[in-house]
Amino acid sequence: QVQLVESGGGLVQAGDSLRLSCAASGRTFSGYRMGWFRQAPGKERNFVVSITWNSGLPYYSGSVKGRFTISRDKATNTVYLQMDSLKPEDTAVYYCAAKENGYLYYGSEYDYWGQGTQVTVST
Repeated sequence: QVQLVESGGGLVQAGDSLRLSCAASGRTFSGYRMGWFRQAPGKERNFVVSITWNSGLPYYSGSVKGRFTISRDKATNTVYLQMDSLKPEDTAVYYCAAKENGYLYYGSEYDYWGQGTQVTVST
């Protein structure tokens, strides 16, 4: 089975940077789309950014483009989310997700999810 384990969250100040990691295991991820989602208290879970496993082609939401960078390391089965210029509104639980055969998928219905890691940005 697919397992996704996030790490790297924490408490930072506005303007700071943080890098989240998602350790993926359980199978070969060829053809997958790997994504990052976030959910703030009292709000719905929202898409942040995704990347195709095979070619590393990213797809960013408008709210984070230019500040966040997604990448993946096929050698270590790790997906990263580099977050720069963090804002208080970025505060949320961040989830790593995987979509099987999702290389052409741009929706929010993913097959596998991690447990989440908390990111808190103070003013």
